[in-house]
Amino acid sequence: MARRKPTPPPRAIGVPGDVRLMNATAALLAALGVLALGVVAALWMARQPVFALRAIRVEGDVARNSAATIRAAAMPRLAGNFFSLDLKSAREAFESVPWVRHAVVQRIWPNRLAVRLEEHRAAALWATEEGEDKLVNSFGEVFDANPGDVEDDELPMLSGPEGSSARLLGLYKRLQPVVAPLQMGIAELDMSGRGSVSAELEGGAVIEIGRGSDDELVARLQRFVATLPQVIAQHQRPLVHADLRHNEGYAVRLKGVTTGAAAGGAGRK
Repeated sequence: MARRKPTPPPRAIGVPGDVRLMNATAALLAALGVLALGVVAALWMARQPVFALRAIRVEGDVARNSAATIRAAAMPRLAGNFFSLDLKSAREAFESVPWVRHAVVQRIWPNRLAVRLEEHRAAALWATEEGEDKLVNSFGEVFDANPGDVEDDELPMLSGPEGSSARLLGLYKRLQPVVAPLQMGIAELDMSGRGSVSAELEGGAVIEIGRGSDDELVARLQRFVATLPQVIAQHQRPLVHADLRHNEGYAVRLKGVTTGAAAGGAGRK
């Protein structure tokens, strides 16, 4: 008698789709719907008048401009409300106000701004090729402002290639005490396009210091100042011009007299 083959187990009857996948899809769609409603609600709230900027609190340095003047100057450049305002653009708007060097802008809920300002502190004048003087701040940065607003009438005049203002200001601070024994301060400090430095003293005398590192320029001027009183005492004439760019010694022109200190001779001129 033939053995019967075992009957295979019945196959599971399929259902239309995967129930778990359907549940997950439904949950995802519901979450997306809630998120979309939240975005719409947030956008609607952001447009409400309550979030329009109502006040700007100005703190920090306001010696050159009043808070009201600063607000009036910056407000036309502020676009948006509490949520949509671009803080970088707002900072640039406040920094465009004359005498403002740096601004930090913060949102204050729900419709205010707080601005902390740092003003420029004028340390020197800057001569431009166009003939319109600018100012140099204590960091050596050239900035636009009305030089007439500066109370200090003894600011030195600096001039030189673009980007040289910081070095010139630092060099001025080092050279100024060097010439103090001459009873004349530095009125102007200039750097040529090739990096040669010259100084004009308050009495009008010009000193060609030449090129080199700051330390070399300071040392060169120190040697000159140490011996100049002897030359002036010998001829009893005020200094008009000095050229320190010689390898050995220097040449000076006193009023009516030209002398080469290295050679020790003098000639009338």
